[in-house]
Amino acid sequence: MSTIHLKGIGVALITPFKKDKSVDFDALARLVDYQIDGGVDYLVALGTTAETPTLTRDERTEVVRFIIERNNNRLPLIVGVGGNNTAEVVHELKVSYFSNIAGVLSVTPYYNKPNQEGLFQHYRALSEVSPRPIILYNVPGRTGVNMEAETTLRLAKSCPNIVAIKEASGKMDQIRQIIAGRPEGFSVISGDDGIAFDLIKAGGEGVISVLGNALPKEFSEMIHHALAGDFKLAETENRRFSEVIRLLFKDGNPAGVKCMLSEMGYIGNVLRLPLVTVCDETRQQIIEELKKIVNRNS
Repeated sequence: MSTIHLKGIGVALITPFKKDKSVDFDALARLVDYQIDGGVDYLVALGTTAETPTLTRDERTEVVRFIIERNNNRLPLIVGVGGNNTAEVVHELKVSYFSNIAGVLSVTPYYNKPNQEGLFQHYRALSEVSPRPIILYNVPGRTGVNMEAETTLRLAKSCPNIVAIKEASGKMDQIRQIIAGRPEGFSVISGDDGIAFDLIKAGGEGVISVLGNALPKEFSEMIHHALAGDFKLAETENRRFSEVIRLLFKDGNPAGVKCMLSEMGYIGNVLRLPLVTVCDETRQQIIEELKKIVNRNS
């Protein structure tokens, strides 16, 4: 089992689309380079922000292979492999292409709403077959089920290749409980840009970010200052992101960050149904907030 370094900022890459809704690989190449040049620590493909549920199996394979090629081992790459059919996810882990992939991000099963024992058994089954370290992903706002701290810690202690959790529950008490009880080497990562600073202050390792798609350099600097213990500077930097983070999620993710990236000239502002672009009011607010951040940096 390979090791994986998760301290810092990972970026949950969007999937750019052309006007005809096909994958825009030229834009994806620009985006990968932009992240690397911006100083992020690792890349995450096929997460929620990638609109993965709307990608076909062939498209998912193409996207991962393209990112691997473009990245060219410059940064570690994490790939999302999850679902609500345990047997299907186990099969995917057995047959998928994992060369040059550092780890797997796997979301809690959605819609069927398993209890805590079901969550434990699901992830234990994945851990038994995964060729790469597994990062748990707890995002109850999307899945309908919260993985409690006790279940996370049980998995961390009983499955050696479950090495981290991306926590997007928003429950800081739960997150602190995981940090306090985790075994050595188990990482706790924010799945929410808005609480990344607080999670690091509590002892966590960083964030898997949405905002980083658009502002990798600026957000990376805040995260790295926080991890270095310079909380005063990091808190000052973090405050300037609060409004733009709110706006990025106002009309849903990744609609907000795709709007921002489109205004910056990196991609076309195209999503696949059932997601749609942000409304005109939100777009104007994003543009104004982007101008403020750019002006602060100039």
